Amino acid sequence: MNIKKSKKSMSFMPYVLFLIVILGTYLFLNTMSTNVHEFNYTELTTQINNGNVTELAVTPKSAAGVYEITGKLDGYGKGESFKVTVPYTDTVISSLYDIAEQQNLKVETNTNPENSTWLSILINFVPIIIFGVLIYMMFIKLGNNGKGTFDFGKSKAKLAEDGGTKTFKDVAGLKEEKEEVQELIDFLKNPKKFTKMGARIPKGVLLVGPPGTGKTLLAKAVAGEAKVPFFYISGSDFVELFVGVGASRVRDMFKQAKQTAPCLIFIDEIDAVGRERGTGLGGGHDEREQTLNQLLSEMDGFGENEGIIIIAATNRPDVLDPALLRPGRFDRQVTVNRPDVKEREEILKVHAKNKILADNVHLKFIAERTPGYSGADLENLLNEAALLAVRRNKEAITMDEIDEASDRVLMGPAKTSRKVTEYEKKIVAYHEAGHAVSGIILPNGEEVHKITIIPRGMAGGYTQMLPKEERTLVYTKNELEEQIITLLSGRASEEYYLDEVSTGASDDLKRATKIARSMVTEYGMSSLGPMQFEHRSESVFLGRDYNQTKNFSDQVALLIDQEVKKIIDDCYKEAKKIISKEKKLIEVLANELITKETLTKEEIERLVEENSDYKIEHKEEMKKEENKEEQEEPKEVKTTSKKSNKVTKEVEEEPEE
Repeated sequence: MNIKKSKKSMSFMPYVLFLIVILGTYLFLNTMSTNVHEFNYTELTTQINNGNVTELAVTPKSAAGVYEITGKLDGYGKGESFKVTVPYTDTVISSLYDIAEQQNLKVETNTNPENSTWLSILINFVPIIIFGVLIYMMFIKLGNNGKGTFDFGKSKAKLAEDGGTKTFKDVAGLKEEKEEVQELIDFLKNPKKFTKMGARIPKGVLLVGPPGTGKTLLAKAVAGEAKVPFFYISGSDFVELFVGVGASRVRDMFKQAKQTAPCLIFIDEIDAVGRERGTGLGGGHDEREQTLNQLLSEMDGFGENEGIIIIAATNRPDVLDPALLRPGRFDRQVTVNRPDVKEREEILKVHAKNKILADNVHLKFIAERTPGYSGADLENLLNEAALLAVRRNKEAITMDEIDEASDRVLMGPAKTSRKVTEYEKKIVAYHEAGHAVSGIILPNGEEVHKITIIPRGMAGGYTQMLPKEERTLVYTKNELEEQIITLLSGRASEEYYLDEVSTGASDDLKRATKIARSMVTEYGMSSLGPMQFEHRSESVFLGRDYNQTKNFSDQVALLIDQEVKKIIDDCYKEAKKIISKEKKLIEVLANELITKETLTKEEIERLVEENSDYKIEHKEEMKKEENKEEQEEPKEVKTTSKKSNKVTKEVEEEPEE
């Protein structure tokens, strides 16, 4: 669709202001000039004879037919002088020279300034012109991206006429989310099909989800699929210093959208302008609230905005104004969650298209090892791996780079230059070995994939443990208790084998206490019964815990503390039992860590089978499942090419949905 934009002439106000500034500057310079006294020739000769003249200068001006005589008298202040104009004759000047010679007064004779007219103009007027140009440019910058001085109220929404180049093929995963927004695309392509049935398409769709899950990318894909004009703007672009500017920009944005309807408007981070009105310790924010009022009116007020669909994105739906979320405005909320293992594999395939992967890199294994990663995290993971491969002068990205990139994303770069004493190494080694053994022994424990005592970020070492099955919704009481046991096993190992405790367990204690308190106050998993005593604070404008309500007495608070302590004590006792029972395994793991500093999953499983009665029962089952999958599914063939820098696709691609 070709859209012709009307070109408006620049406002005349900047030129008026420019002239006012120039005039004011000229008057200011005149008032700052020297104080000049006008004398006649007789008064001048009298002052010279009386010896009052201290300075004297003669300047011939042949064009005017006069001599200009300037100087100073005794007692004149700074910037004060006199001026005498006499006819352009040699007789007058000769007489003046004679009188001055009698009084021993030195006379300075200047050259005729007619030959330096341009220099005089340059000295007097060029600084004024430069100053005026600077003032003019300053006023221009006050405008909206150079469009004009008083274009504050113009919309900052940018227009992509063809809807952009992104489509659903560029958005991996998000199957249900795509189905939710598919109706918008069908309506923009064929609105009569819906109006004939009497259906009303949603006026607004709110995309809600954690950062990096693909909300903005999904909105771009909707516009690309529909092939309609696509306006995009950030919520912060509405709010300005001056009250009323944001509301004016909202009006202008909808005015432009009406001219190009049907179209899409995408507002990113809408919580910047859509926060609940009248909240906060200091009251409301007048400019932001006026902007929100105008947005509410434009979306569902007296005016009709047919063919305009608004898509907004936020990761803070809890702070939005209720009027913004009611039907008729944002009719539909689409939750964009973090991807599961299958979706992570699809996302990795999209981001691996332009990267050279070695034969030992399997995207399915990477997807299984990255639970909780968002799409942005996965893209960053492969990018970090590519940077590491280039830094190491490798021709392809191997699993070594993937592992290192994963550690860098989670914990930060390794502190290889940091000097660690042998005693610190020993403490960290026994601490991490304690975590690993509990994760291995407990029936609902997580799989241990890696143990390292190399410092990263603020941690002296860490144990990478991943769930056997990806869980996001429900946890049982036993599973939560086993999480606490695993967290406390590091401290228990230090105390049992080194007869000492360190500050390295502070984060473990914090997380364990938080889980235990949630079990008592939120989940009803204690002897106090199925009651909820605390809930997450909803007063986000006052701070997350500033205005937390207390719905129980001091006696109940004491019982809560006792229950939390009981859970922690019982779990700590269980952790000590595991640590004492698997003494041989912990000693071996700790010694291996002190020697190698890092242990992989295969090395850990080998040490467990050689030094413990515990057998990894799921290991044989996993091998059988892998062999079964290899027989049923075609193998993934990957080749590298220096010319194309691409990885060949799978032999059989999945059909498009």
